[in-house]
Amino acid sequence: MTVLVGDEMAGGPAEDVALGPWLLRHGQGDARDILRVFSPAPTAAFSRRDTRLPGYERAAHAVRKLGFEPVVRPQGGSLAAYHRGSVVVDHVHREPAASPDPVERFQRFARLHADLLAGLGVDARIGAVPGEYCPGEYSINAGGVKIVGSAQRVTRDGWLFSTVIQVSGTATLRAVLTEAYRELGYDFDPATVGTLEDVVPGLTVDVVTAAVLDAYR
Repeated sequence: MTVLVGDEMAGGPAEDVALGPWLLRHGQGDARDILRVFSPAPTAAFSRRDTRLPGYERAAHAVRKLGFEPVVRPQGGSLAAYHRGSVVVDHVHREPAASPDPVERFQRFARLHADLLAGLGVDARIGAVPGEYCPGEYSINAGGVKIVGSAQRVTRDGWLFSTVIQVSGTATLRAVLTEAYRELGYDFDPATVGTLEDVVPGLTVDVVTAAVLDAYR
């Protein structure tokens, strides 16, 4: 596995969103698996479904005013926001014959991420919180707030599994998501937005990044 950490192949929000699909298509050397772990500039990652809604342009304008760059990601779901207080994990697996079934990967990576967070003292539970942003059966929550979300893309080249672990900055994330989801018209409860520091004070991006790397190794 090739591992890219922090500023390796760093870019802005648009480049970050494009890099995973690019690596899936073109690879890096002979590596079958490529792992990128980074904490990005403030990014509002809309899905293609979001862009078809009447309120999309207003939502993009709202997040930009709050300092988050709107981008469109290739994975499914709905808007997710992340920033320097988040740890983003992009796992690329290049194998043309890889299973097209996404459920097993959602289950496997949810267990992986829940276990690594449990090792940091987090009461991490798999499952959606009612009213959460980018809702998913395999979200991870703690103390009634969503702390991890995942999405994936499957192509003829293999798959890209992207995960966002929210470490700090709850108020900032909540403000951005509240404004954007209001414009998009989705059901959303701002109280479900949370970060690890809400449930285990003192956790940092560096600590979580190290735990992610240990888990994948």
